[in-house]
Amino acid sequence: MKEATEGVGFMVWEGKRACEPVKLPVLMNWVEAQRVKADTWVYAEGDAAWRRACQMPELRMFFPRHEMAPAMAKAGAGVSEQTALIAVQPNSLRRVKVLSEFRDDQLLRFANFMEVVRVRQEDAVVRQGEMGDAMFMVLEGELRVRMLINNKETTLVTLTPGDFFGEISLFDHGPRSAEVVANKVSKLLKITALAFQNMLRDAPDLAAPFLFAMAKTLTARIRADNKRYRDAINFARTSGK
Repeated sequence: MKEATEGVGFMVWEGKRACEPVKLPVLMNWVEAQRVKADTWVYAEGDAAWRRACQMPELRMFFPRHEMAPAMAKAGAGVSEQTALIAVQPNSLRRVKVLSEFRDDQLLRFANFMEVVRVRQEDAVVRQGEMGDAMFMVLEGELRVRMLINNKETTLVTLTPGDFFGEISLFDHGPRSAEVVANKVSKLLKITALAFQNMLRDAPDLAAPFLFAMAKTLTARIRADNKRYRDAINFARTSGK
């Protein structure tokens, strides 16, 4: 078993985030040093799954029998939503277009900078005119971007899983230009401006591809807007003849 897994990376959940991937010998040293205990969550890149350390065949021999039972009971109880949604299911993050090309280990590290937000139907995620300090990525559900003019609603666009909004606030912290309301119960990923600054400082290898992917999407939006503007002008000129 050791020979088969020595080249595989492992990540340890350390309270609020996962550590950088390490190899099996390092993980074993951490067990002996009690940095990893029987009930510690460990991610194995080989099968892309999180387990309690005592559930891993590679580590089971290190834990006395009296430590196994309570740890196994905790394993049956599961983990917090933050850990379960993001750490256990990295593929769910690939629904978001700007994260679709990230590797599993990158997604797990990126998750350290995000929060999970659940939104009820007709709840407003952001309000027009309020100061922004976070961007959001849609994992599940559906939302609409609307503007209120003379108390009348105009829907600008509908957001579905994979879309994101509020990204400008990561850079200028300015007022929101529109309101975003949930059409149905939705699950979002939130990254605050502060978390983004931490990413730039602590994980530039994640921030760079994230910014590049976001820039590609924004460029496509600008091109589409320019085309609509150009078509509207041509229509107006043609109609005026």
